[in-house]
Amino acid sequence: MSVDGGEGPTTTAGSPPGENVTPTRPAADAWLPDWVVRYPLYAGWAWTGFWALLIVLDEFLDIAGWSWYLLVGMAALPTLLSTLAVLNATPRRHLRPQSESVLGHFFVRFLALVTAFLVWGISVIMGASISTTVQAAAGNSEREVTSLGFNLLVAAVPLVISVLWMAFIVRCAWFLRRLRGWSQSPASSRVPKKFLRSRSRLRRVVVGLAHPGLLLVAGLGMSVLALFLSAVELTFKVLA
Repeated sequence: MSVDGGEGPTTTAGSPPGENVTPTRPAADAWLPDWVVRYPLYAGWAWTGFWALLIVLDEFLDIAGWSWYLLVGMAALPTLLSTLAVLNATPRRHLRPQSESVLGHFFVRFLALVTAFLVWGISVIMGASISTTVQAAAGNSEREVTSLGFNLLVAAVPLVISVLWMAFIVRCAWFLRRLRGWSQSPASSRVPKKFLRSRSRLRRVVVGLAHPGLLLVAGLGMSVLALFLSAVELTFKVLA
Protein backbone atom coordinates (compact mmCIF):
# COMPACT_ATOMS: atom_id res chain seq x y z
CA MET A 1 0.00 0.00 0.00
CA SER A 2 1.43 3.32 -1.02
CA VAL A 3 1.92 6.06 1.52
CA ASP A 4 1.53 9.63 0.47
CA GLY A 5 5.01 11.07 0.53
CA GLY A 6 4.05 14.63 -0.26
CA GLU A 7 6.77 15.12 -2.87
CA GLY A 8 4.45 15.66 -5.78
CA PRO A 9 3.09 18.88 -7.20
CA THR A 10 1.34 21.00 -4.63
CA THR A 11 -1.63 23.25 -5.11
CA THR A 12 -2.66 26.49 -3.52
CA ALA A 13 -6.05 28.11 -3.12
CA GLY A 14 -7.32 29.22 -6.48
CA SER A 15 -4.83 27.11 -8.43
CA PRO A 16 -6.04 24.54 -10.93
CA PRO A 17 -5.66 20.93 -9.72
CA GLY A 18 -2.32 19.42 -10.73
CA GLU A 19 -0.60 22.78 -11.21
CA ASN A 20 3.05 22.55 -10.22
CA VAL A 21 3.56 25.09 -7.43
CA THR A 22 6.79 25.40 -5.50
CA PRO A 23 6.26 24.59 -1.80
CA THR A 24 6.30 27.46 0.65
CA ARG A 25 9.78 28.51 1.67
CA PRO A 26 10.58 27.99 5.37
CA ALA A 27 13.53 29.87 6.78
CA ALA A 28 15.67 26.70 7.00
CA ASP A 29 15.23 25.99 3.27
CA ALA A 30 15.46 29.55 1.98
CA TRP A 31 18.86 28.82 0.44
CA LEU A 32 17.38 26.29 -2.00
CA PRO A 33 16.73 27.83 -5.45
CA ASP A 34 13.13 27.61 -6.64
CA TRP A 35 14.18 25.95 -9.91
CA VAL A 36 15.99 23.17 -8.06
CA VAL A 37 12.99 22.61 -5.78
CA ARG A 38 10.63 22.51 -8.76
CA TYR A 39 12.81 20.27 -10.96
CA PRO A 40 15.20 18.33 -8.68
CA LEU A 41 15.81 15.52 -11.16
CA TYR A 42 16.73 17.90 -13.96
CA ALA A 43 19.13 19.60 -11.58
CA GLY A 44 20.67 16.21 -10.80
CA TRP A 45 21.16 15.40 -14.48
CA ALA A 46 22.71 18.83 -15.05
CA TRP A 47 25.09 18.31 -12.12
CA THR A 48 26.15 14.88 -13.37
CA GLY A 49 26.58 16.13 -16.93
CA PHE A 50 28.72 19.05 -15.78
CA TRP A 51 31.16 16.83 -13.91
CA ALA A 52 31.15 14.29 -16.74
CA LEU A 53 32.24 17.09 -19.10
CA LEU A 54 35.06 17.99 -16.72
CA ILE A 55 36.12 14.33 -16.65
CA VAL A 56 36.34 14.32 -20.45
CA LEU A 57 38.31 17.57 -20.44
CA ASP A 58 40.65 16.20 -17.80
CA GLU A 59 41.37 13.23 -20.05
CA PHE A 60 42.66 15.55 -22.76
CA LEU A 61 44.30 18.18 -20.52
CA ASP A 62 45.83 15.62 -18.11
CA ILE A 63 45.57 17.98 -15.14
CA ALA A 64 46.50 15.53 -12.38
CA GLY A 65 46.17 11.83 -11.72
CA TRP A 66 44.11 12.26 -8.55
CA SER A 67 41.70 14.72 -10.19
CA TRP A 68 39.93 11.78 -11.90
CA TYR A 69 38.76 10.37 -8.60
CA LEU A 70 37.61 13.75 -7.31
CA LEU A 71 35.57 14.47 -10.44
CA VAL A 72 34.04 11.00 -10.54
CA GLY A 73 33.08 11.21 -6.87
CA MET A 74 31.55 14.67 -7.27
CA ALA A 75 29.45 13.50 -10.23
CA ALA A 76 27.65 10.92 -8.08
CA LEU A 77 27.68 12.77 -4.76
CA PRO A 78 24.18 14.42 -4.72
CA THR A 79 22.21 11.37 -5.84
CA LEU A 80 24.26 9.04 -3.65
CA LEU A 81 23.81 11.13 -0.49
CA SER A 82 20.09 11.56 -1.23
CA THR A 83 19.69 7.82 -1.79
CA LEU A 84 21.42 6.95 1.46
CA ALA A 85 19.27 9.48 3.35
CA VAL A 86 16.00 8.17 1.88
CA LEU A 87 16.84 4.49 2.35
CA ASN A 88 18.13 5.07 5.86
CA ALA A 89 14.85 6.73 6.83
CA THR A 90 12.70 3.97 5.31
CA PRO A 91 11.87 0.93 7.47
CA ARG A 92 12.27 -2.46 5.82
CA ARG A 93 8.56 -3.21 6.23
CA HIS A 94 7.71 -0.47 3.68
CA LEU A 95 9.20 -2.60 0.91
CA ARG A 96 7.76 -5.99 1.68
CA PRO A 97 6.49 -7.64 -1.53
CA GLN A 98 2.73 -7.36 -1.85
CA SER A 99 1.90 -9.76 -4.69
CA GLU A 100 4.88 -12.09 -5.05
CA SER A 101 3.76 -15.59 -6.04
CA VAL A 102 5.16 -18.76 -4.53
CA LEU A 103 6.65 -19.66 -7.93
CA GLY A 104 8.36 -16.30 -8.18
CA HIS A 105 9.73 -16.66 -4.66
CA PHE A 106 11.30 -20.05 -5.35
CA PHE A 107 12.48 -19.12 -8.85
CA VAL A 108 14.44 -16.15 -7.50
CA ARG A 109 16.06 -18.41 -4.90
CA PHE A 110 16.85 -20.95 -7.61
CA LEU A 111 18.62 -18.30 -9.69
CA ALA A 112 20.53 -17.15 -6.60
CA LEU A 113 21.77 -20.70 -5.94
CA VAL A 114 22.81 -21.18 -9.57
CA THR A 115 24.67 -17.88 -9.51
CA ALA A 116 26.39 -18.80 -6.25
CA PHE A 117 27.50 -22.13 -7.72
CA LEU A 118 28.90 -20.43 -10.82
CA VAL A 119 30.77 -17.88 -8.71
CA TRP A 120 32.17 -20.66 -6.54
CA GLY A 121 33.28 -22.65 -9.61
CA ILE A 122 34.97 -19.62 -11.18
CA SER A 123 36.74 -18.81 -7.90
CA VAL A 124 38.08 -22.38 -7.67
CA ILE A 125 39.39 -22.26 -11.24
CA MET A 126 40.92 -18.82 -10.76
CA GLY A 127 42.46 -19.90 -7.46
CA ALA A 128 44.13 -22.91 -9.08
CA SER A 129 45.34 -20.80 -11.99
CA ILE A 130 46.77 -18.11 -9.71
CA SER A 131 48.45 -20.71 -7.53
CA THR A 132 50.14 -22.27 -10.57
CA THR A 133 51.22 -18.84 -11.87
CA VAL A 134 52.66 -17.79 -8.51
CA GLN A 135 54.52 -21.07 -8.14
CA ALA A 136 56.01 -20.74 -11.62
CA ALA A 137 56.99 -17.10 -11.10
CA ALA A 138 58.49 -17.50 -7.64
CA GLY A 139 60.08 -20.89 -8.10
CA ASN A 140 60.63 -23.03 -5.02
CA SER A 141 61.20 -20.18 -2.58
CA GLU A 142 58.45 -20.28 0.02
CA ARG A 143 59.12 -16.69 1.04
CA GLU A 144 58.80 -15.41 -2.52
CA VAL A 145 55.63 -17.41 -3.07
CA THR A 146 54.09 -15.94 0.09
CA SER A 147 55.19 -12.40 -0.78
CA LEU A 148 53.82 -12.58 -4.31
CA GLY A 149 50.59 -14.10 -3.03
CA PHE A 150 50.07 -11.22 -0.59
CA ASN A 151 50.83 -8.70 -3.34
CA LEU A 152 48.20 -10.28 -5.55
CA LEU A 153 45.71 -10.19 -2.68
CA VAL A 154 46.36 -6.48 -2.08
CA ALA A 155 46.02 -5.80 -5.80
CA ALA A 156 42.69 -7.65 -5.93
CA VAL A 157 41.11 -5.71 -3.05
CA PRO A 158 40.25 -2.55 -5.07
CA LEU A 159 38.88 -4.69 -7.87
CA VAL A 160 36.65 -6.69 -5.52
CA ILE A 161 35.48 -3.55 -3.71
CA SER A 162 34.59 -1.93 -7.04
CA VAL A 163 32.53 -4.93 -8.13
CA LEU A 164 30.73 -5.12 -4.76
CA TRP A 165 30.09 -1.37 -4.92
CA MET A 166 28.48 -1.77 -8.33
CA ALA A 167 26.22 -4.49 -6.93
CA PHE A 168 25.35 -2.20 -4.02
CA ILE A 169 24.39 0.63 -6.39
CA VAL A 170 22.18 -1.69 -8.47
CA ARG A 171 20.50 -2.98 -5.30
CA CYS A 172 19.85 0.55 -4.03
CA ALA A 173 18.40 1.55 -7.42
CA TRP A 174 16.11 -1.50 -7.29
CA PHE A 175 14.75 -0.47 -3.90
CA LEU A 176 14.38 3.14 -5.00
CA ARG A 177 12.24 1.98 -7.92
CA ARG A 178 9.92 0.18 -5.51
CA LEU A 179 10.02 2.96 -2.95
CA ARG A 180 9.38 6.09 -5.04
CA GLY A 181 9.07 4.98 -8.70
CA TRP A 182 10.51 6.72 -11.75
CA SER A 183 8.71 10.05 -11.47
CA GLN A 184 10.72 13.19 -10.82
CA SER A 185 8.48 14.21 -7.90
CA PRO A 186 6.11 11.32 -7.13
CA ALA A 187 2.68 12.36 -5.94
CA SER A 188 2.55 9.23 -3.78
CA SER A 189 5.36 7.02 -2.58
CA ARG A 190 6.43 4.75 0.26
CA VAL A 191 8.87 7.28 1.66
CA PRO A 192 7.88 7.76 5.33
CA LYS A 193 5.88 10.90 6.03
CA LYS A 194 8.15 11.77 8.94
CA PHE A 195 11.18 12.07 6.64
CA LEU A 196 11.97 15.83 6.58
CA ARG A 197 8.33 16.52 7.47
CA SER A 198 9.00 20.10 8.55
CA ARG A 199 11.22 20.89 5.55
CA SER A 200 9.04 20.26 2.52
CA ARG A 201 11.36 21.98 0.01
CA LEU A 202 14.40 20.00 1.11
CA ARG A 203 12.35 16.79 1.14
CA ARG A 204 11.23 17.42 -2.42
CA VAL A 205 14.84 17.94 -3.56
CA VAL A 206 16.22 14.92 -1.71
CA VAL A 207 13.50 12.56 -2.95
CA GLY A 208 13.89 13.96 -6.47
CA LEU A 209 17.65 13.36 -6.47
CA ALA A 210 17.21 9.85 -5.02
CA HIS A 211 16.09 8.66 -8.45
CA PRO A 212 16.89 5.09 -9.59
CA GLY A 213 17.90 6.14 -13.11
CA LEU A 214 20.12 8.98 -11.94
CA LEU A 215 21.73 6.72 -9.34
CA LEU A 216 22.47 4.04 -11.93
CA VAL A 217 24.05 6.47 -14.38
CA ALA A 218 26.08 8.46 -11.85
CA GLY A 219 26.80 5.65 -9.40
CA LEU A 220 27.66 2.94 -11.91
CA GLY A 221 29.63 5.45 -13.96
CA MET A 222 31.68 6.20 -10.88
CA SER A 223 32.18 2.50 -10.21
CA VAL A 224 33.20 1.67 -13.79
CA LEU A 225 35.72 4.51 -13.87
CA ALA A 226 37.10 3.49 -10.49
CA LEU A 227 37.32 -0.09 -11.73
CA PHE A 228 39.33 0.77 -14.82
CA LEU A 229 41.32 3.69 -13.44
CA SER A 230 42.22 2.43 -10.00
CA ALA A 231 41.83 -1.28 -9.51
CA VAL A 232 43.19 -2.50 -12.85
CA GLU A 233 46.00 0.07 -12.82
CA LEU A 234 47.05 -1.02 -9.34
CA THR A 235 46.90 -4.66 -10.34
CA PHE A 236 49.20 -4.08 -13.29
CA LYS A 237 51.64 -2.16 -11.09
CA VAL A 238 51.80 -4.95 -8.52
CA LEU A 239 52.20 -7.66 -11.15
CA ALA A 240 54.94 -5.66 -12.86
